[in-house]
Amino acid sequence: MKKNIIWVIIVLLVVFIFAGLVVLYNELSQNYTPEYQTESIQNDSEESEDTIAPDFIMTDADGNEVKLSDYFGKPIVLNFWASWCPPCKQEMPDFEDAYKKYPEVQFIMLNMTTSDRESLSAAKEYIEEQGYTFPVFFDTKGEAAMTYGASSIPMSFFIDKDGNLVTYATGMLSAQNLQKGIDMINQ
Repeated sequence: MKKNIIWVIIVLLVVFIFAGLVVLYNELSQNYTPEYQTESIQNDSEESEDTIAPDFIMTDADGNEVKLSDYFGKPIVLNFWASWCPPCKQEMPDFEDAYKKYPEVQFIMLNMTTSDRESLSAAKEYIEEQGYTFPVFFDTKGEAAMTYGASSIPMSFFIDKDGNLVTYATGMLSAQNLQKGIDMINQ
């Protein structure tokens, strides 16, 4: 009888400890701001001449090949992302809000479709599930990633209407830093 009571107590303790850990995990994960959040965007343009944004070919949602330079004439926000990337997913609502707020800015949400972890169908499915309306493009040949050195994601570039690369950010952007980048190109 004593053995049964001891086992019951041990099982209850394990259950309570496990439940406490689950509650603690849920609470901390909701209030956690990742270390990799970009605190500021880079700005080298004040010290150097204008730099034309390097061109590359990408695929639009309909499967047509388009070039980045096809969109020169409007300010451009170029964002490299993947559907398996947690920081990419976290910043996307801010990009959606900015896309709706700034129709004069061309948003190019460029999916890194070249890895084993990402496919056109996975990316399109994620965008559809989330209800995002910004334009999505695909780097199916890895040309854009190579051209811009996008070896980690998310990564964002801000290009003015003349096609000049103004600034960039590596890592997840906060809404405030996304706004700073847009302000720098939307003049």
